[in-house]
Amino acid sequence: MTDTAPVSLPVAILAGGLATRLRPITETIPKSLVHVAGEPFMSHQLRMLKAQGVTRAVLCIGHLGERIEAEYGDGAGWGIELSYSYDGPRQLGTGGALRQALPLLGGAFFVLYGDSYLPIEYRAVEAAWRASAQPALMTVFRNEGAWDTSNVEFADGRIVRYDKKDRTPAMLHIDYGLSIFSSATFAGRPEAFDLSEIQRDLVIAGKMAGFESSHRFYEIGSHAGLAELEAFLTQSLKTL
Repeated sequence: MTDTAPVSLPVAILAGGLATRLRPITETIPKSLVHVAGEPFMSHQLRMLKAQGVTRAVLCIGHLGERIEAEYGDGAGWGIELSYSYDGPRQLGTGGALRQALPLLGGAFFVLYGDSYLPIEYRAVEAAWRASAQPALMTVFRNEGAWDTSNVEFADGRIVRYDKKDRTPAMLHIDYGLSIFSSATFAGRPEAFDLSEIQRDLVIAGKMAGFESSHRFYEIGSHAGLAELEAFLTQSLKTL
């Protein structure tokens, strides 16, 4: 029987970047509102989150973020309670944006990149995190450099090494784009920083659980990625 219980953790969606690789499309709209398969990308994201049992999301936004809030409001039309956390006068980086949003997120939360479309079971990811008794979890995919550069060494169900810059031949997996963090992991961090710094430190300390996805990821961070997702969603709609 399919589990229909709601996911208990909220989802933080990192949607505050400048999306320079998608210009000129993103010169006047934020990346989350770029149209894919006939509607804004975030509409596809929210629909998938709803289907996965997510009931609450916090959108970490910056560049043109007010347009996202104007489009989706409190999320009532999508069956998901939406809140918003703005970067403010300067960009905070992915880690800083989450640190600023902590009062809205509670003790633990999922993190999803605002340009990622991930066919993954959120309930299974949450269950794996709780069973691990670790403060954080990273989902991974055996990428072998196929869709982006692999950056994770994953073995026996655990994250052995993670580094976005210093890569090794043993890194056959890639950070899939969905994580879980306890709020305590952000203690002592600066106002602005990249989330990968926390991920790297937790892996080194042996405090990052792992969950392997069997489905490839999709993203709209580039024109090529946008075209791939357009094809995937268009085909999916035809089979409904």
